[in-house]
Amino acid sequence: MSQPTPTNRTAKLMQTERIYLRPFELTDVDAYYPSLFDTEMRRLTGTQGSFTRAQVERYVESAAQDDSRLMLLIALQATHEIIGEVVLMDIHDKNRSAHIRIAIDQPAHQGKGYGSEAMLLMLDYGFGIANLHRIELEVFTFNERAIRTYEKLGFQQEGVKRDVLYYNHEYHDAILMSMLEDEFRQRYVKANALL
Repeated sequence: MSQPTPTNRTAKLMQTERIYLRPFELTDVDAYYPSLFDTEMRRLTGTQGSFTRAQVERYVESAAQDDSRLMLLIALQATHEIIGEVVLMDIHDKNRSAHIRIAIDQPAHQGKGYGSEAMLLMLDYGFGIANLHRIELEVFTFNERAIRTYEKLGFQQEGVKRDVLYYNHEYHDAILMSMLEDEFRQRYVKANALL
């Protein structure tokens, strides 16, 4: 992904020593757009449609106005390179629930723990700031690396949606997983400090 030039105004909403999460800006569309056509990323996310640059721009603009969604880019602290995105969506205030998704765009950045760090930041935000009780996700059964990562983070498997995705001439199941606020706090929060 080509990168926009970082400025002193780059908002780091959440961060660790290695990564930070920041809002998606319209200037990021040119860098983000080509990643939507990466063959492996499309397979892992079950993306079947194609998008124009204008459609992506409208999506980013509407997501910024959507109170039920927090869409953030994942960037490296050292270089400010954008390596993916993490999204808290379908936020439901009465049920105190949401859905989370993440994508690390390039194989060079996968398997290094960046996704786990970004997920923990977003989970901490969801349970600690947004006052959510439940955060869920879906992962296709062929994405074994993601399943292992979610289990290590503490997500619990709830069930399987059978034949939910038709991709590359065959049907695939999806696993529904979730984490509750008490499970997150027990595992990661001690004396009000994220470990």
